[in-house]
Amino acid sequence: MNPALWVSKTGLAAQDAKMTAISNNLANVNTTGFKRDRVVFEDLFYQTQRAPGVALDQNNNTPGGIQYGSGVKILGTEKSFTVGAMQVTSKELDVAITGQGFFQVETAAGDIAYTRAGNLKINADGVLTNAQGLALIPSIELPEGTKSIGIAKDGTVTAQVGGESEPANLGQITLVNFVNPAGLEALGGNLYRETTASGEATEGVPGEEAFGELEQGSLEGSNVQVVEEMVDMITVQRAYEMNAKMVSAADDMLKYLNQQV
Repeated sequence: MNPALWVSKTGLAAQDAKMTAISNNLANVNTTGFKRDRVVFEDLFYQTQRAPGVALDQNNNTPGGIQYGSGVKILGTEKSFTVGAMQVTSKELDVAITGQGFFQVETAAGDIAYTRAGNLKINADGVLTNAQGLALIPSIELPEGTKSIGIAKDGTVTAQVGGESEPANLGQITLVNFVNPAGLEALGGNLYRETTASGEATEGVPGEEAFGELEQGSLEGSNVQVVEEMVDMITVQRAYEMNAKMVSAADDMLKYLNQQV
């Protein structure tokens, strides 16, 4: 088999994978708290016919070598955790994180998951949840007769209850952070799971140390930049076309060889 065919095949597969990531980014351009994906590539092993610097004689070495690359492979995909644009909604249960950090929620299986999406809800038991109905950790429960809710920049939750003149303190929303957020496992539904690559979660108060503050009445939008994604899409299309042409050219060379020999 012509090695050029194999090399071009790896290029086609790599560009197809990048196009998939771009498609997912553009599909989630309006998803609250979504973080764009980036595909990372690296070259494959090399076939060495002559190593650089081998001895020609007792006094001279070759200045270069003869090495043929074997193509490209996907090293991995990474989430970019830059902060998305803030969208003012004026809804008291919409909370944006202006900086680093994640909300904690309890999944149906009893595990802890993490999210940047702050479009909170209240379930039938009066507990604050995320948009999917998963309860926040630490749990915040609203008493009956709650008229309005206040969420301070440091996560303190207060509520105006019944005929009380002073707001009641209901608890505090905390945030967690990771040494390597790019190592989190994306679960879908705006949720992430801790892995050995991300490191253990570190909990803290919003606004303190490296944690961002909370902004009530706002939501963090997707960090996808449409123009950048479109430029990447065009670049991927051209790269795919070039690899496809290389496959065709290598095939034509083999046909010519078969006809002439």
